[in-house]
Amino acid sequence: MKSSKTNKTILATGADGFIGSHLTELLLEKGYYVKALTQYNSFNNWGWLEDIPAHPNLEIVTGDVRDAHFVKHILKDVDIVYHLAALIAIPYSYVAPESYVDTNIKGTLNICQAAKEHGNIRVIHTSTSEVYGTAKYVPIDEKHPKQPQSPYSASKIGADAMAMSFYNAFELPVTIVRPFNTYGPRQSARAIIPTIISQIAAGQKEIKLGDLTPTRDFNYVKDTVDGFLAIANSNQTIGKEINIASNSEISIHDTLNLIKEIMNSDVKFITDNQRIRPEKSEVFRLFGDNKVIKEITDWKPNYDLKKGLEETIKWFTESVNLKKYKTDIYNI
Repeated sequence: MKSSKTNKTILATGADGFIGSHLTELLLEKGYYVKALTQYNSFNNWGWLEDIPAHPNLEIVTGDVRDAHFVKHILKDVDIVYHLAALIAIPYSYVAPESYVDTNIKGTLNICQAAKEHGNIRVIHTSTSEVYGTAKYVPIDEKHPKQPQSPYSASKIGADAMAMSFYNAFELPVTIVRPFNTYGPRQSARAIIPTIISQIAAGQKEIKLGDLTPTRDFNYVKDTVDGFLAIANSNQTIGKEINIASNSEISIHDTLNLIKEIMNSDVKFITDNQRIRPEKSEVFRLFGDNKVIKEITDWKPNYDLKKGLEETIKWFTESVNLKKYKTDIYNI
């Protein structure tokens, strides 16, 4: 039975993932009733939701956003949808691009169509800074051109356009949330920061990385999910694309050195060619403009990079967490 303080029911797709699980925790903390969607599997494994204690306002649902009938069923009696379910690994999109179209574009279509059919439910759709590609100018604002530099980014450009088409054609209350490079506890080892931390924590003396020259705009996960909530709480955000960004950049090389310093490590870097993207596919510079989100919501970041990395390192270096990562293989 619901014991929600807000009397609002939230559907969070992709709730079993990195950002989704942190968003689920925040929504529960704020008193929402959360239907947390995790992808169906025969192991009955709920991903990172396994790490969240049982809660009277948490209902875990298993299924697949690619199934339109299922999606329509789970949107019944929902007030807001946070749509995070997606395939996100760039290297895997090189070898399995069709699955990205099915999950990212068709999944978004199913969410928007069901939201429309249930009376125009509010949809907070998750994008990615990868849709911008390598910066043509900085800081990158929401008007920056989209550049499909990987099948993954192409699928997200398509998903964003699909969601926005429902706002334009049917007045569905859609907002496109565009986080830049989120990091923190529970992130997949395919991402650069967990790759570095987990290899050092596992005692490796040499760590394998790709190109160290690109820059990224890193955001601690708690700041990112705070941004999701702030965006959903403002009607001024409807029909807009909104960056969640730190308004800064740092190279992968400098990030590596900062992590080494915090972890008091003398680890050496070696180039692993399988971790290097094709030249035209690499996004060499990301530096996001956060002016819009600051102007129309009360959001502001609470973590600088050093503080966020310290929290992330603390989590990864706990043995119960580190053992969930296979630090000796390349996770695509």
